[in-house]
Order: sequence, then C-alpha cells, then structure tokens
Amino acid sequence: MRIALLAGGVGGARFTRGLRDLLARRDVPAELTVVVNTGDDMWLDGLRVCPDLDTVMYTLAGVVHEGQGWGRDSETARVSAELHAYGLGWPWFTLGDLDIATHVARTELLRRGLPLSEVTARLSERWEFGARLLPMSDQSVETHVELDGGSGASDGRRTVHFEEWWVRLRAATPARRFVQVGVEDARPAPGVLEAIAGADVVLLPPSNPVVSIGTVLGVPGIREALRATSAPVVGVAPIVGGAPVRGMADACLTTIGVETTALAVGEHYGARSRGGLLDGWLVDTADADSVPALAVAGIEARALPLLMGDGVGPDGLTATDAIVLAALDLAGVGSRVAPTAA
Repeated sequence: MRIALLAGGVGGARFTRGLRDLLARRDVPAELTVVVNTGDDMWLDGLRVCPDLDTVMYTLAGVVHEGQGWGRDSETARVSAELHAYGLGWPWFTLGDLDIATHVARTELLRRGLPLSEVTARLSERWEFGARLLPMSDQSVETHVELDGGSGASDGRRTVHFEEWWVRLRAATPARRFVQVGVEDARPAPGVLEAIAGADVVLLPPSNPVVSIGTVLGVPGIREALRATSAPVVGVAPIVGGAPVRGMADACLTTIGVETTALAVGEHYGARSRGGLLDGWLVDTADADSVPALAVAGIEARALPLLMGDGVGPDGLTATDAIVLAALDLAGVGSRVAPTAA
C-alpha cells in the first residue's frame, strides 16, 4: 500500500510513527512517503536548520526527545552555550550538540551542491526507519510574520522569522499576516507530485493548518496534485474542543480569519468534491456535533478520541493505533490492515 502524508512537526511525526508501527505489526507491506514542511527553515550561526524535517527524522529513528517532541534524546548544549558567550545565535533558540551535528552535515552537503531532497535522503540513510522523507521543495521558503510596531518600522509594522514569533514571543503578539518568502518561485521537490499521484491513500496528520500544511500547499503544484489524485484524501483535526492539541495554532488561525474549531478547519481545507482538498476528516468526540455540518459541506467525518498515546486499551490498541485505523478506514482501506491471523 502506497501512502503519502503531508506533515509538519511533532503531530505529523508521531502520527507517521504510529502508522508505520501499526502496519509493521500487522505485516502490511507499505511504502510511506512523508512530504514535510520546510517553511520553518532558517540559517543560524552559518548552519541550515530544518526543524520539521529533523523532528520527523528523529521521531521515526527513535532518537527524539519524547518529552519535548523535538530535538535529540539525552542532549547537551555546550556548543550553543559557547556560541552565546561569543554573542552569536539566539539565546531563546538553543540547539543541542547532537542536533548541531545534523545541521553541520546538512550545511556541508548543501555547500557541495546537493539539493535539499538529496541531502535529506543522505541524512536519512543513517537510520532504517521505514519511510521516505521529502522536503516540500528544494528551493528555500521561509515563513516570516508581520507584526504591529517596533523600532525601525516606518510604516508601523515589523517582520520577524516565524521561529522568533513562535518560540521567543510564544505567538502572544498578534500577527498581521504570514509571509511565505520564496514560496511563489518554489517547485515541488523531486518525487513529491509522483508520491501524491501514485498513492493509494493521502493523509494529512494533525499539523498546524496555517504554517505547516498551509505552507506545503502554498508550493505551486501541490494543492493541484491533491485535488487531482485518485487516492482518497483524509485529514486528522489538530483542534480538540476549540483548542489546539499542541502549540499555538489558534493564534495562526485567528490571523487568517478562521475559527479555532475542528469544523472551521475542515471547512477551511474544503471538500474535494467542491474544489477543496478533503474527502474525509477525523474530529475528536468533543467535536462530534460538527459531523453533520461537515457532511453538509461535502466532507465525510467521524468522531473518536484524537489525543495520541502509547497506553494499550482493552482492545489491544493504543490511542494512536485507533486514530490511524480510523483514518485508513475512512479512506476505504481499513480492511487491508486487519489483524494478522494467529
């Protein structure tokens, strides 16, 4: 079974890991291709940092810091401390020592002339994690956030990198708009359009709909590929009971005028039958009353608990297993992942 996923950081990474592990336990042959947001990428201390690509890679490789959901496990920060002592870097954005090694390797390969997609493949070769990672584009795309006021802003506005708004400001300063620098000139990385077109299922794991999935969809050709694929497209709501499962997606949604509800995000993506992107949409049981409205909007929806976890229930499934199975069932391929006979 060929499955394409569009993913951001922690939520997308954990869903993909759960999908991979479930398919492996049930002996279902599968090819997983994860198209990852690179709009959070940046240059820092001379190194190319790709937060979402690294989060997905570390999670699938089993070396992520589980408590944070990002970065390496058993990490130290001596190099960052030394750089800060020299007045370099961002004191509020600390890179761990093992993480820095990834950025050094990536930067060296990029400087040799390899495109980001090939670099990502080279870095992934270190681990056998049962999936192919693709950046959304080989071209640089950076998400900047336009804010009100600030010194040097002659028009009363200032612009910061998304990571500064997200990490240092904690999205507390209202954003006027998000500027995807370079996205209009970007092209899908090699393999991205083919993975979507050739998939049996396309999944949108729970990721920020504005600055993760929204950025991926901003690359010319990807949104059109989703609309054209013969595969069902099913998404998992990142909003539960009117609040983000993780992070400050509510601040992002407010900026683009979308309510922080599972219903509103589903309607924001829209039904494929009406020019949108979704065939199916999973919502939490707390949002079960949105299922009829989503049906009216042309999107088949189902409600179940959407908080991922590893605890095993009486049915022998983890919470993550149940979400993955529901997504595959909604896509019409649930029978292909039936439990292996004893």
